[in-house]
Amino acid sequence: MPMKSFVPGPERKREFRDALGRFATGVTIITTVTQAGPVGITANSFASVSLDPPIVLWSIGRHSKRFDAFADCENFAVHVLGAEQLDLGRRFARSGDAFAGLAFGENEAGVPLLTECLSRFECSRVAAHDGGDHLIMLGQVTAATLRDGEPLLFARGEYGRFDGFSRPDRLET
Repeated sequence: MPMKSFVPGPERKREFRDALGRFATGVTIITTVTQAGPVGITANSFASVSLDPPIVLWSIGRHSKRFDAFADCENFAVHVLGAEQLDLGRRFARSGDAFAGLAFGENEAGVPLLTECLSRFECSRVAAHDGGDHLIMLGQVTAATLRDGEPLLFARGEYGRFDGFSRPDRLET
């Protein structure tokens, strides 16, 4: 099938979203604490930036009702979800008070820490950058955890699983 070319813009938002949706991402829940209590949000905009020092990034839409909580935070945690945690991801996608009735811990900064995720990165904010209709948050990782399991993936507007880790053509980095 031939590739379709277009210039992204206001009248081509759907096509642009469809093109972005061709890139599969992991699913995360970002958490922080405010004076009103814990706040969390599901995000797929997570990426590694640097190994030395350990820095990660994620972005939050300016339209989000939880935007101010994260734009003002000094500390946050990124929780990478396992394939079996779809319901947890949906819970935090819908509601900022998704902590109601949920067991969780806290780190020294009071940031809520979810258990049983595939990996977790506790972060101190190092920068925030304008990213159009999003704010790009960079955090230095101060602690990390991990466990074995399959990741929860998001692509083309759907959640799913990775079929396996076979490596017929191992990529060289």
